[in-house]
Amino acid sequence: MINVTRLNDREFIINCDLIECIESTPDTTITMTTGRKVIAKESIDDIMEKVIAYKRKIHIVDL
Repeated sequence: MINVTRLNDREFIINCDLIECIESTPDTTITMTTGRKVIAKESIDDIMEKVIAYKRKIHIVDL
């Protein structure tokens, strides 16, 4: 699970295992495997870093 910030500055948590893709259009749009789309303030690189840090924390990253 990672924290993400909506454009209205409200933070929420998403399950990073359900991320299907992330696009910059120019806002960062996260598409979940459920089809739901979330727009976030963080850049693609920031979200990637959060996902990697989370996976390292739970010891499942094989980089």
